[in-house]
Amino acid sequence: MFTIIGIMLTGMLTGYLLRNKKLSWIHRIITLLIWLLLFLLGIDVGGNQAIIRGLHSIGLEAFIITLAAVAGSTLAAWVLWYFLYIRNKKDNAINPVRHDDANAMNGKEVQS
Repeated sequence: MFTIIGIMLTGMLTGYLLRNKKLSWIHRIITLLIWLLLFLLGIDVGGNQAIIRGLHSIGLEAFIITLAAVAGSTLAAWVLWYFLYIRNKKDNAINPVRHDDANAMNGKEVQS
């Protein structure tokens, strides 16, 4: 555990020291390393008989969790959208701001 934390802190220190350098190539290396890690993880999972035998139940549980997460996120986004936009439009429809009032609030002189 300390090795992992030490490697992470060393990387952070290196990034801090090289913050003024242009490291545009680093993103490609990170992407390739993530692909390599996913490939190696797939090899490890594919070689584990317990995971392969239980894949149908693991897949079903993952599907249910994913479905619940998507439904919850959609519901939360809809509620937030309602309170930020729809309710505001209803309030403006009930109490519309007159053009003269809007100009006065902006500090402009209103001429009649």
